[in-house]
Amino acid sequence: MATLWAVSDLHAAVKINGGRIDELVPPDPADWLIVAGDVAERTELVLRILHELQRRYAQVIWVPGNHELFSRSQDRFQGREKYTELVEGCREMGVITPEDPYPVFAGVTIVPLFTLYDYSFRPAGTTVEQAIENAKAKQIIMTDEFAIAPFVDIRAWCWDRLAYSIKRLSRVEGPTILINHWPLVQEPTLRMRWAEIALWCGTRHTRSWPRRYHAQAVIYGHLHMPSVLTVDGVEHIEVSLGYPREWQAHGDIQPWPYPVLSTQEAN
Repeated sequence: MATLWAVSDLHAAVKINGGRIDELVPPDPADWLIVAGDVAERTELVLRILHELQRRYAQVIWVPGNHELFSRSQDRFQGREKYTELVEGCREMGVITPEDPYPVFAGVTIVPLFTLYDYSFRPAGTTVEQAIENAKAKQIIMTDEFAIAPFVDIRAWCWDRLAYSIKRLSRVEGPTILINHWPLVQEPTLRMRWAEIALWCGTRHTRSWPRRYHAQAVIYGHLHMPSVLTVDGVEHIEVSLGYPREWQAHGDIQPWPYPVLSTQEAN
């Protein structure tokens, strides 16, 4: 019996998280692993961790999170070029990315997505600029504004990714599992302590995708709030590890890595 497992937010640059990453050993050599973003910030570390995991699992599927896109002015690649660098590195080692043909596991099409965010998870009646200024006034601002935004128009890139993903998804038939770093619906963000952080957590334009594209489940990360939430009849499963203070507090709130699908279930 092969199993499709899922994790996200490994944050491998944090030394103590290395021990948790070492725990990712498949019970069956035919098992697959989803890595739903935020492996690390530096390209070389992201690729090294993915290479280690690819050597253990029969197949690794990766989607980028915001941390993989973090750049510095002195970096060789930034913004869209950094993403391209990561995709090329993954392809060299056989890790599947959002740019590759969608694989099929136990009769279900596994769809890695990369949609970013467009600040549309904001209070009704406010513009993007107003919402960001309101967040700044409360001293709530994501590192993305300093490590991603200076190097690329995030909203334009998000909309490009939405159009690209819809075009590819429209060709998929049968059941799917959708994978994205950011949640595809706003509901998970409503449980966050600081509502303003939702600005950097997704886009309203993906809300209909789970039902439209026959998702059996949606796998995501980013919020560091492991949970299973049913929205419109589809389970949205956050599979984050997060930072030590978080995963130590979460304890055994749900299995990690998370078993998404097995060949036994398909039969």
